[in-house]
Amino acid sequence: MILLATAFLTQAWSLVLVALVQGYAFAWVGHFFFEHNRPATFKYPGYSFMGDWRMWWQILTGRIPF
Repeated sequence: MILLATAFLTQAWSLVLVALVQGYAFAWVGHFFFEHNRPATFKYPGYSFMGDWRMWWQILTGRIPF
């Protein structure tokens, strides 16, 4: 979120790509090396992106404990 905010404030649009890669890097490592499965991001990138935002909202509203 900080990278996205910085990208919009400074108009350094390359940071948007960095934010996406950085945001998904931890999830991909977890899927490949710990869960030994393939993340849905590769097959359904739109649903994966929307699901991430929904999960973030549920964490902020207390529906998912932090």
